[in-house]
Amino acid sequence: MITFKPKQVTKKLLAALPERARDVLTKRYGLNAASETFTLEAIGQSYGITRERVRQIENYGIASIQKSPVYAEHAELFAELHELIKQLGGGVVAEHVLLDNLAPDESTRNHLYFILVVGDAFYKGKENPLYAHRWFTEKKIADTVEKALKNVHGTLNRDDLVSEQEILNRFRAELIELADKHDDETLKRWLSISKQIAQNPLGDWGPSDSPNVRVKGIRDYAYLAVKRHGSPMHFKEVSESIKELFKHKAHVATTHNELIKDARFVLVGRGLYALTEWGYTAGVVKDVLREILANDGPLSREELIDKVRKERYVKDNTIVVNLQDTNLFKRLSNGTYTLAE
Repeated sequence: MITFKPKQVTKKLLAALPERARDVLTKRYGLNAASETFTLEAIGQSYGITRERVRQIENYGIASIQKSPVYAEHAELFAELHELIKQLGGGVVAEHVLLDNLAPDESTRNHLYFILVVGDAFYKGKENPLYAHRWFTEKKIADTVEKALKNVHGTLNRDDLVSEQEILNRFRAELIELADKHDDETLKRWLSISKQIAQNPLGDWGPSDSPNVRVKGIRDYAYLAVKRHGSPMHFKEVSESIKELFKHKAHVATTHNELIKDARFVLVGRGLYALTEWGYTAGVVKDVLREILANDGPLSREELIDKVRKERYVKDNTIVVNLQDTNLFKRLSNGTYTLAE
């Protein structure tokens, strides 16, 4: 995608420097054969100087390159990178996206990154708790995108999961006029700048710190599997679904134990689990009957069976048997049932 060879360019740029400054930059940015980067402290120890002095030499080296004739000779190269940032991200792009698209291997990435650092045709936004490292050509565009990303995150509750189209719709609404100038691919690249919003293994979006997005164990895999299914599942089905969707080992017994422990799931039948967020009432059939009667008052047997069946996958006779508990339920003269006093 780029018309130049980064390693050849950095070799020419570094040649404009004195030996020590050249060595410091080579080590700092991994421009050696091993692509190994060194800390300021490690470089300082090798020269017997402080890390602050190393930083000064690094800054001196970059400034010297920018003032050198060889830098001016590569003006077209920097203009090319400027244009690529505009093409890839409409003027602002996450550093990892830019390097992934332009550099095939780690060694080339190091050299290309160094060229970006040296170039004064574009700017770097440093990583912080909200955003990843990013490069931009216009600060106004970068500010607009970052503000929109922050606002989109504000529309999400911690456990929310939304489709890719929905997150793009919310993003467009925040970007206003800027969104009309860019396609969905550019918007998705902008989303990758945010450290607060992320995509889970099934392609849904939500807060990056949510277990529904940063999937860590069987419980989280099970939640996504049941949510994707859209209706109650037997724990054996959940185990199989985890294997199919995520290529992750999930023993049946382990899966069942995790479903029992997690408040995101509710047992709605013999081995059947639903998501609590779907509105199912927790507890056994008697608990469900008690809650229904407490909320709705006296109901006929048919009405109770209908309401319980919406909460539990049980036989009608199971519901009728539970209604016979006179310590909890009372049958009125008109045939309806109420809570025992």
